[in-house]
Amino acid sequence: MRFTFGKALLFLTFTYCGPLQPAMALDVVNFSVAGADDELEDELKSASLVLSSEGDAEKDSRDVFAAALAEYGQLVQTLYANGYYGGVVRVRVDGREAAQIPPFDVPGSIRRIDISVNPGPQFRFGTAKAAPLAPNTEMPDEFRTGEIARSVTVQQAVDVAVLGWREAGYAKVDLAGQTITANHANAQLSASLAFAPGPKVRFGKLRQNTESAVRTDRIARIAGFPEGRVFSPDDLETVAKRLRRTGAFSSVTLTEADTLGPGNTMDIGLALVDEAPRRFGFGAELGSIEGLQLTAFWLHRNMFGGAERFRVDGEVAGIGSQHGGIDYYLDARLDQPATFGPDTHAFVFGSLAYEDEPGYISRSAGLGGGVKRIFSDTLEGELGAALLYSETTDVLGDRRFFLFALPASLTWDRRNDKLDTTRGTYLKAEAIPFVSVDTGGTGAWLYGDGRAYRGFGAEDRFVLAGRVQVGSVFAGNSNDIPPDYLFYSGGGGTVRGQPYKSLGLDAGGGEITGGQSFAVLSAELRAQITDKIGVVGFVDAGHVAGGSLFDGDGNWHTGGGIGVRYKTPIGPLRLDVAGPISGDTGDGVQVYIGIGQAF
Repeated sequence: MRFTFGKALLFLTFTYCGPLQPAMALDVVNFSVAGADDELEDELKSASLVLSSEGDAEKDSRDVFAAALAEYGQLVQTLYANGYYGGVVRVRVDGREAAQIPPFDVPGSIRRIDISVNPGPQFRFGTAKAAPLAPNTEMPDEFRTGEIARSVTVQQAVDVAVLGWREAGYAKVDLAGQTITANHANAQLSASLAFAPGPKVRFGKLRQNTESAVRTDRIARIAGFPEGRVFSPDDLETVAKRLRRTGAFSSVTLTEADTLGPGNTMDIGLALVDEAPRRFGFGAELGSIEGLQLTAFWLHRNMFGGAERFRVDGEVAGIGSQHGGIDYYLDARLDQPATFGPDTHAFVFGSLAYEDEPGYISRSAGLGGGVKRIFSDTLEGELGAALLYSETTDVLGDRRFFLFALPASLTWDRRNDKLDTTRGTYLKAEAIPFVSVDTGGTGAWLYGDGRAYRGFGAEDRFVLAGRVQVGSVFAGNSNDIPPDYLFYSGGGGTVRGQPYKSLGLDAGGGEITGGQSFAVLSAELRAQITDKIGVVGFVDAGHVAGGSLFDGDGNWHTGGGIGVRYKTPIGPLRLDVAGPISGDTGDGVQVYIGIGQAF
């Protein structure tokens, strides 16, 4: 059966009212493509509905016959998408052309289907025109005279032209006319597209048309709808993103009004579906030296009816640790979105902690607040003020610290998947300037974390990942620096294969204390073996110094090993086995188990 451009065959589904047919498997499918390249043949086979039915015992003869009828349109569409408009497709069911079998005379059994495709010549564009176009619209390079005339290229040209007008404010642009002609003698396709931009449109009202537990005034404030401004699809998407990132809604849908209002204004309909207000979760990590770490959180997404987000986190770490004792942490934070404009939020927080670490013991509490600014989809920052109180015991004895601090951070996150990244970068910088309420001494704690990921091979089967951590703390008097502001290296978060916080500065008597500067370098090569299982090779190196990062009063150690990853819906299950490579801070093999990649 021959299909040429300008003709379309529509196969309708039908209901068969005769006797039920027994389920019969399709045993043989012969699929042949005349004179085509391997890439086209692969695309045709991938599109074939009949091939997907081969050997499927769950499909009876009616299902197989329906697939055979739909095969014509499926394969012709694939030919058009690749620029073949004179192709011939034949589908024979046990020797009979499928299109010629009456729909009420379906064979009782189908054992063999033969599919043959003769693509014919590949067409190229004779004429490729689109007008009028919005200023600065760049049409696809493939949409021009002499290029392969794929049907998808024509559709791309329409989409680009429409988007250009919409970005210029013409929300009701329409494809007013199209002339598409195939010259089979010359294997050329001529395409002329005409657009009607319509008037320049301004945003009208945002009209909420669903109920929500979040107050209407708060929804409007969070959305930051640009009423009165020239229409922009980017502005519309920004409104949706602001609402989604509160976490209070499981669905956010914006709909443009069909007709324009006075002054060419366009109202936008808003449909919201609330997320379940409460959520809790937990996690665990196990290290052969560090012991067991248990974490849990409780979250309320709409605490006071304004999409306020209240979260409590608890952690118990070091259970069974061979270095130090058990640590306890409790943190609570309340975030209010759109406090100072749609992209600037406010938060308050409180924390309690007891840390029994290798170099010190600390009992601390903190209370503060601040603002969070969303600059873009990938960039955000925080600035706060806090009072921090701690009582510590270390090599210098029992001490008390009462600090006023201004914590700040800036995060640039371009990872494609936060739990299992294959491409992208991540940069975070933190600073905590502080002043001692007791002594008036000043200082600052600085930390940076940079990560980069590069996938290669089919579907990023292999991933090269690297991480750099650097930190420094300084004060006019080193006695004004709390022990938990000092840096150590070793363990799962820094150098795997070395004992937890085993690298610091020698304090005498077999004791160590943290350094004022540190750096950690990590590299991993990840390989996906099956859909679920992956393997990892890694090496880490850590450096701790007493003063500046590269002064003489410092030491290095390194560790490395191999790991296995098993994909789960909540992230890869991680098992790493590592040992020391250099340094005198530990020996033997260490094991780490957790959820998510190491970084």
